[in-house]
Amino acid sequence: MRTSHPGVPSCGRGSLSAPGERMKADPAMATAPANVTSAAAVSDDAEAALRLEGLSVTFAAEEGLLPAVQDLHLALPAAAITCLVGESGCGKSLTARAILRLMPPQARLGGRILYRGEDLLSLSEARMRALRGRHLAMIFQEPMTALNPVLRVGDQAAEALRLHAGLSAAQAREEVIRLFGEVGIPAAAERYAEYPHQLSGGMRQRVMIAAALSCRPDILLADEPTTALDATLQGQILHLIREQAQARGMAVLLITHDLGVVARVAAHVGIMYAGYLVEYGPTAEVFAQPLHPYTRGLMESSPARAPLGAARLPAIPGSVPPLGQRGAGCPFAPRCGQVLPVCRQSLPDEREENGRRVRCWLHAAS
Repeated sequence: MRTSHPGVPSCGRGSLSAPGERMKADPAMATAPANVTSAAAVSDDAEAALRLEGLSVTFAAEEGLLPAVQDLHLALPAAAITCLVGESGCGKSLTARAILRLMPPQARLGGRILYRGEDLLSLSEARMRALRGRHLAMIFQEPMTALNPVLRVGDQAAEALRLHAGLSAAQAREEVIRLFGEVGIPAAAERYAEYPHQLSGGMRQRVMIAAALSCRPDILLADEPTTALDATLQGQILHLIREQAQARGMAVLLITHDLGVVARVAAHVGIMYAGYLVEYGPTAEVFAQPLHPYTRGLMESSPARAPLGAARLPAIPGSVPPLGQRGAGCPFAPRCGQVLPVCRQSLPDEREENGRRVRCWLHAAS
């Protein structure tokens, strides 16, 4: 079911420069012309494989409607990785599940999700089943719970091939064994007949990747695909996803908490907080000159950026407000070190300049 659903100081008004910036700014950003326009829609990227336009996710509860994701605009370019970053509870995984419409009955989706000229939110469930796995695939956060413990991993990976590609059992088995080898699973024919508990965490994750890639999807949604893996396995899986995206022309939405992962693989990064996309832009530019106070807080709390000899890492005080406790103002205001009186009263519109977007009163229009 779809549903529609005073004064700012001159410092930073109408300009996407970072007030109080403590990191080195990108000179190209500083000298670029200020063609500031409203960011009511995503960038007109002709190569975008999928677009989210004003996506919202709301849950019906006893206390009323609880918004979890609001007014999200995002374009996923083909053959590239776009990352979503933020603390737990910010709406990253919900966004991915909303794209596939894998939501509980009490969820209400609004806005538009455009894929090949179709709005996924207006399609029948039968049409969505035809798209899932074949054109839109997902690597879920924890393979041990995503994989069925009583079915062989090879049969689970072969299911989409039999359903969408019409392969026989023997043909699907042959293709899955080939895919297992492609994703780096040794002795692939033997692994086909094993159960999830017989595989290591890294091997289970590779099975999930092989299953997701089996029908050569246009869109891959990867929810924390390297969680709980050691650094070596993490690097291998990230390299595999990037390699497959480039080889297949596949658009990837990668959800992570790890800024190091973002720096390694993402062309663009979006920062989510309490259901809003508060900042978005090319990864190199966002890392060089973060605009939103929340983005700067995340980066300053990274061990890689800590001063030598520091006894403690900087931390953002407080926590993400739960659903039902997000007021009319900016949800980050209670934790923000640059909060203004207006921040507690209302949420600013999203602003765009030179391919970067931010939702913050420090950068609001004049």
